[in-house]
Amino acid sequence: MVGGFAVLKDVYKTIVFELAKYRNSLSETPVIPERVITRPPSAELRPDQKDQDSLPAYDVLDAILYAYIEEDLGQADIIAKGFDKEVVEKVIRLVDRNEYKRRQGAIGPRITSRAFSRERRYPIVNGWTAND
Repeated sequence: MVGGFAVLKDVYKTIVFELAKYRNSLSETPVIPERVITRPPSAELRPDQKDQDSLPAYDVLDAILYAYIEEDLGQADIIAKGFDKEVVEKVIRLVDRNEYKRRQGAIGPRITSRAFSRERRYPIVNGWTAND
């Protein structure tokens, strides 16, 4: 990632879509093709893969991530907000297990109150999780 700059590094997916729609509203012809905004999100790692095959809808995912990262709530507190227990467990597990990926990524601007970086760093060597 030498020389890389991740402009959307600290932006929730729901906000990315809102920004795309907003940008298109500023001009007569869309800058971002509508098909890019409406196409089901995918990491495109295999044919016909969609993010929602393995993740909750982005509005649910972002709300859980916000509670876990920015509000610093634990699993039980997030579930108490009304989220499905299995979904919360999975999202938290994915966040914790992928800490190493965030250390390898390009730098980017911080727009949230508690971004992944100096505000939130967890051990990666010993497989530690907050829910052990």
